[in-house]
Amino acid sequence: MKIRKELNRQLYRQKAYGYEKKPHYFDETVLNAILGGDVETLKSLTASGAVSLSAGMRILTKNELKNGKYHFVIAAAFLAESGIGAGLSHDESYTIADIYSRKADRAATCGDLQVLLKDMCLDFAKRIREIEKENVVSAHIRACIDHIYEDLGADLSVKELADLTNLNVSYLCKLFKQETGKTIKEYVTAAKMDTAQNLLKYSDLSCSEIAASLGYCSQSAFTYAFRLFTGTTPGKYRD
Repeated sequence: MKIRKELNRQLYRQKAYGYEKKPHYFDETVLNAILGGDVETLKSLTASGAVSLSAGMRILTKNELKNGKYHFVIAAAFLAESGIGAGLSHDESYTIADIYSRKADRAATCGDLQVLLKDMCLDFAKRIREIEKENVVSAHIRACIDHIYEDLGADLSVKELADLTNLNVSYLCKLFKQETGKTIKEYVTAAKMDTAQNLLKYSDLSCSEIAASLGYCSQSAFTYAFRLFTGTTPGKYRD
């Protein structure tokens, strides 16, 4: 083992100075609020300072900002794994963590990292709450919703979803509206716009790349849909 001497030395120092590694970055109350989708409680906890990086516990590098960024990524990975256990899909949970990790990499101060950590926790909680609401629908509608979120750039027409569920088109439309409160087109558009807003906020993808990933035939078509949904253009929203 190449680092045995260094390992033994560090372990001795940690024992001598009473070092105790916590299992994760969030106390039980905070973690329960996140994984329970309890956004209101989490907002109160973040306002009280209960959500913060504990980078001082472990020195991964002597550079304070870089150390904070390393700890942020570790915290994001922990939330991603925990989010899967709370009902998020593997891809969605890790994509949320990846988006915030890239944002953290561009942070200029440790204060910026603290703000991003709070935003990340709230976004995980909000999405988990949405999933819990969506889980009350029937197996057929749940299959449609899963298919929509798995690939927003795919063919998400009513006929495609009807073929997926082996249901009559008119019956599926009625059932979907009844159980979600939205038409299939409205639901797909909302899912695409929510993803577009996150990508504009937290990624470096160009508007044309975002448009292509969401299945729009052109950037202008994406811009039209975005403006109709949000009241502003993608460029102004990003600014």
